[in-house]
Amino acid sequence: MQRMRQLHGAGPVTKTDANRDPGAHGRPGGGARPWSLMVLLSVAQFMVILDATVVNVALPSIARSLGLAPGDLQWVVTAYVLASGGLVLLGGRAADVAGRRRVFLAGLAVFTAASLASGLAPTAGALIAARAGQGLGAALLSPAALSIITTAYAGAQRATALGVWGTLGGAGAAVGVLAGGVLTTWFGWRSVFLVNVPVGAVAGLVGLHLVPRDQKRRGFGRELDLPGAGLAVAGLVTLAYGLAGAPSHGWGSAWTLLLLAAALVVLAGFAVVERSARRPLVPARLWRTRSLVAGVVVMLGATGILVGTFFLNSLYLQQVQGASALRVGLEFLPLALVIGAGAHLCSRLLPRAGSRPLIVAGLVLMGAGALLLTGVSARSGYLTGFLPGLLVVGAGTGLVLPATAITAMSEVAEDRAGTAAGLMTAAHEIGAALGVAVFSAAAVATGGGIAVGYRHGFTVAAAIAGGLAVLAALLVPAVRPAAGTRVAVH
Repeated sequence: MQRMRQLHGAGPVTKTDANRDPGAHGRPGGGARPWSLMVLLSVAQFMVILDATVVNVALPSIARSLGLAPGDLQWVVTAYVLASGGLVLLGGRAADVAGRRRVFLAGLAVFTAASLASGLAPTAGALIAARAGQGLGAALLSPAALSIITTAYAGAQRATALGVWGTLGGAGAAVGVLAGGVLTTWFGWRSVFLVNVPVGAVAGLVGLHLVPRDQKRRGFGRELDLPGAGLAVAGLVTLAYGLAGAPSHGWGSAWTLLLLAAALVVLAGFAVVERSARRPLVPARLWRTRSLVAGVVVMLGATGILVGTFFLNSLYLQQVQGASALRVGLEFLPLALVIGAGAHLCSRLLPRAGSRPLIVAGLVLMGAGALLLTGVSARSGYLTGFLPGLLVVGAGTGLVLPATAITAMSEVAEDRAGTAAGLMTAAHEIGAALGVAVFSAAAVATGGGIAVGYRHGFTVAAAIAGGLAVLAALLVPAVRPAAGTRVAVH
């Protein structure tokens, strides 16, 4: 029998929405859940995303302070990516079986404590270890927070919340570069880590009151596929390790090829174990969810292009044009603003156009922006050389990331929300590592350093964006989130 629900500010509700919660907006009785929960989760996620890029501008200061050699400096960034990318699937599954609230608060506590340890690190080894601790906290926090959003909100509220969440990935990365420049210049490199401590502490205290309590869970050890989790962690860490070191060792070196081959073998083993596991880490039905798989592919590529754009431009501005850390941060600010504007436009167009056209259009814009950046030279000014390409890349990012987040989670059942969120977060982290590695390899392939390789890096980025646009047109389903006030029949 069809049933009707009057939605306040919501259009048709999908079957997934209806099964998730008896309320029209994710609360029993049909009342809208307060946005204070979304604000809290966004602040926590924003802090995590900032930490992935805020350190980039501070790297020269860290090297001078702790005596890090140029070849070892990348591990301040890579340790974070290895831990967060390798452990995020385990964090997502843990959120499903142990409770989203518990895992979110535990991740926030670990991330905050590791941020304090990073800011107080007396040696390079201590800093790298603390950065890995931050990655562990992020691997627990991010998928739990996304799954809370997916299950706490429904209808138009959920579409808005997921749109905001998708925007955080691009805007947070851009603001991280600005924050890194400001904090490093005015307060020193340690402040880029210590600033997380009061934010994390306040978020944790507020979270104790705002985050919905979990149902009591039993049999945690039986429900969590520990062999599968171990293989997933080992495979993703090995893959990230190989990608991170490829620019310095060479893509064709025995070291790189051995690590990448080992990663493929371990991940193949993970697939075999998952097929026979009673409670697999990633259930087979998730891999058959077209919207989620398409979202993972797009997130992987789009994040790689965006983070690679930050990486190459940061190096070029500082090493070729002699820009200061503060100047680099300020020159990325328009990119963050355009990402936000693109996301706002995306939220307005999604109910009418659906996600597929917006994702394809956004990827085309990202590719066009990369092509514009191939024209940059050592004599290029910021306003006429760098800025046009950055703005076009940002506009495309603003369309792609929110639409991808909404698409990926649109058909995921509540009991698998944490695992699906873990897959999306893994795509984000591995995409970031892959973007830096591929851009670095393309830039140094000519042997002329960043001044010569800059153009080659963005040529590769344009090609990747074009290929992704074609794949998105073929794979991404036409998801249309609710909009407008009307009666829904389903």
